[in-house]
Amino acid sequence: MTSLIGALYIIAFALFIYGLMGLTGPRTAVRGNWIAAAGMVIAVVATLLTPGMSNWVLIALGIVLGALVGVPAARRVKMTAMPQMVALFNGVGGGAVALIAWVEFRTSGSYLDEPVYVAIASLFAALIGSISFWGSLIAFGKLQEILPGRPITLRQLQQPANILLLLAAVGCAVAVVAGSTAGILMIVLLLAAAVLGVMVVLPIGGADMPVVISLLNACTGLSAAAMGIALENTALIVAGMIVGASGSILTNLMAKAMNRSIPAIVGGGFGGTTAVTAGVKEARPVRSTTAADAAIQLAYASKVVVVPGYGMAVAQAQHAVREMAQLLEAKGISVSYAIHPVAGRMPGHMNVLLAEADVPYDQLKEMDEINSEFPQTDVALVIGANDVTNPAARTDPNSPIYGMPILDVSASRSVIVLKRSMSSGFAGIDNDLFYEPRTAMLFGDAKKSVGEIVEELKNL
Repeated sequence: MTSLIGALYIIAFALFIYGLMGLTGPRTAVRGNWIAAAGMVIAVVATLLTPGMSNWVLIALGIVLGALVGVPAARRVKMTAMPQMVALFNGVGGGAVALIAWVEFRTSGSYLDEPVYVAIASLFAALIGSISFWGSLIAFGKLQEILPGRPITLRQLQQPANILLLLAAVGCAVAVVAGSTAGILMIVLLLAAAVLGVMVVLPIGGADMPVVISLLNACTGLSAAAMGIALENTALIVAGMIVGASGSILTNLMAKAMNRSIPAIVGGGFGGTTAVTAGVKEARPVRSTTAADAAIQLAYASKVVVVPGYGMAVAQAQHAVREMAQLLEAKGISVSYAIHPVAGRMPGHMNVLLAEADVPYDQLKEMDEINSEFPQTDVALVIGANDVTNPAARTDPNSPIYGMPILDVSASRSVIVLKRSMSSGFAGIDNDLFYEPRTAMLFGDAKKSVGEIVEELKNL
């Protein structure tokens, strides 16, 4: 039986890694998910075969309840709400780890009969898992607009409060490892970690939310790996380390894409603030256009680059954009899509939306690849992308986003921006691109505006 369980775990881990490799592109992402899911099923079966496993009724009940909640939620979620779903599901994983750590504390007699490493790993999992769960709930609330997207801080007291909460949680953990059996210590640890998770994410504005989701995902993975060490469960260790490592790498890459350090992001206070005053906006002229004029401009172009952002996601305009691109391609016009690493509200948000609309993967170009093409681009069509196209990131040292790598849209021969209004993006600052002489604003719902452009193109 031991050999069989070991063999099943090896198969499961191989499927995890192979499935993760499939997530590198939209064409193989669905298959990759199914492969990884099959690996998880095998890992669960191997765990259930472990000698001494009992409480089969509770296990079955948990599986059924999880399926009844998870499957309908995942099938019914709209693409615009996918970031919230990712944040919530990630948080549930961290919460589950924290609860398992609490149960382990109670059933092991406060770890008195366990090796020291078991206590340390379990308490670490409880601390990080609780932070991840409650932090993810706050991220969900901000993304769902249940909570304000702007930073909510205690100003000068913010960091001292966070440090005190961390010290309280770590102090309780140290006391438990030292041999204390007081159950209140574990409860205080979990509560302090919960408040810390809330306090860390509340000050973070919408501009940093994609990085926060990735960071919390990494924390959940690390907590699961630590719990696997405590329980001597190989599947938890491997799966947790894969999630923790990949999440950490992605967090670092996205932070670099914003030219911000991870401590600065966790420090909060960036994004979601009030934009510049209306008086300043009125003093700067803006050129507007119509769908008919935009269609003519696109029809006589030789190269068009679409720059998608969260505005496209909100309007559900990806299918209309795909139809427009097909009409342009039928006229011999080159169409590609410029993807910024932090466009949208979660990692890969734009890739997911465009893949749903069957946009060819080779037309999706990352920032480093597409920026050199903008000077040869006749029309850059910006759909709801704000901060990631703002020239102030390169030209204004006083701008909050100065130094952040952006899509060099302003280098195009002409720019058409689709937006509902002149409102700011997640960073809460005005976009200088809107006021440049080569930029024309097409106001209205993005899906409706693109649909009108499509109708005009059909008549040309």
